[in-house]
Amino acid sequence: MTETSPPATGGQPDRSALVLGAVLILGGLLLLAGQVLDFDIGALGWPTIVIGVGVVLLIIGLFVSQEQGMVVGGTVVTTVGLVLLYQDQTGRWESWAYAWALVGPAASGLGMLLWGLRSRARSEIRNGAWAFLGGLGLFAIGFLFFEGIIGISGERLPIADWVLPALVIGIGLVVLGRGLISRGGPDLT
Repeated sequence: MTETSPPATGGQPDRSALVLGAVLILGGLLLLAGQVLDFDIGALGWPTIVIGVGVVLLIIGLFVSQEQGMVVGGTVVTTVGLVLLYQDQTGRWESWAYAWALVGPAASGLGMLLWGLRSRARSEIRNGAWAFLGGLGLFAIGFLFFEGIIGISGERLPIADWVLPALVIGIGLVVLGRGLISRGGPDLT
């Protein structure tokens, strides 16, 4: 039976662990200072805290640990915080009916796009851009449907009836075109 030892790191510390540890210590010190100085961190608005956590994850992913998962996670958490900030400030909580498209496909696509730019991976840039644009398209369709046709917030948007079908057809044409281009065209044999 042979014993395996962990790979040698050459005495180099784990940068991502160092940065994450430093961020946690700094966060703890800020919380402690807030208690000592009797500052209500909730006065900043709780969505601001979510945004801050997302930005920290994004920065760590892009510049410290250089890890795609942290970048995508950072963009998703930041986007959740931004949507929550909008909803908290306006009271428009019903916007979750369509805002999920910004959080899911759009934010994760943006994270993939940023990672692709960071790592110079053309496939990540392409896939991230399409996911981002797809999420924005879903958001636009949802917004027009829920706010323009149903009037989920209490009153309908003053838009022409043809706008939503035209948008859906336009997005369908883009998706169809992308499918034909990425496959090299239709196989007619």
